[in-house]
Amino acid sequence: MGIGALDLLPAMIQYPRLLPILFSIFHIHMLLELIDLTLLQIVLSICIIFIAYTVKGLSGFGSGLIAIPLLAFMFPLSFIVPVLGLLSYSGTVMQSFHLRKQVAWRDMLPLIPFSLLGIIIAIWLLVNVDANNLVMALGIFVLLYSVYSLLSLPVRVGSRSWAIVAGCGGGMIGALFGTGGPFYVVYLKMRRLNKSQFRSTIAMIFLVDGGARMTGYALNGLFTSQVLWLVLTLLPVLFLGMYVGHHLHIKIDQQRFNQLISTLLMVSGMMLIVKSMSG
Repeated sequence: MGIGALDLLPAMIQYPRLLPILFSIFHIHMLLELIDLTLLQIVLSICIIFIAYTVKGLSGFGSGLIAIPLLAFMFPLSFIVPVLGLLSYSGTVMQSFHLRKQVAWRDMLPLIPFSLLGIIIAIWLLVNVDANNLVMALGIFVLLYSVYSLLSLPVRVGSRSWAIVAGCGGGMIGALFGTGGPFYVVYLKMRRLNKSQFRSTIAMIFLVDGGARMTGYALNGLFTSQVLWLVLTLLPVLFLGMYVGHHLHIKIDQQRFNQLISTLLMVSGMMLIVKSMSG
């Protein structure tokens, strides 16, 4: 039986000072019914999103790489990837608009058709492949990426033909796991863009790539009411995390910070692989 306003009426009349608390309880209960998740799942989701976007505000990267593997312990990828996609896309639209004048279009445009191809393949996999197999693949990807990050391999100059690999990889991994950024980052580093061009171009890539992913998710029915309500719940947490990250002054070497994040990702990847094997 759900809690209705009439159920709270006797308490409202007898204890008027408790009105704010009673209304809060009522609103939380309504929210739980709309999202159809347990209170623990919502609290853990809020904590994970806050940590992920605090790290992003602090370092400029890593929200999806941190949030997706952790949330995958509680929810199927077909649920959390659209949630994270909508959350991150809200910030991408604003960022790409402000940085649009510095975009290196000649380096970006070759990526787009291959990104779209990767997205189409990934969304088919997301909808049709067994959930445990997807979690296994996510665990392997996170593990390999963490090892790559720890090795700090130099990025050499490369031609625009690398857009084929970067586009397919970024589009597929982005649509499947919400973490396609590393492919695009490596490609743009190979093209030796300056800092302003790099920031503007990566933001515009995420705008186009994200728009295609959101369209694909919508056409395949992945934006359920449960997904949309959870996005609305977590959106203020995203902005709070970004704000805290931007204003958090921690005296820590950037390289050591990146190594710490990579080590945590390695542990997370191994745990996801174990989870998929036991599931």
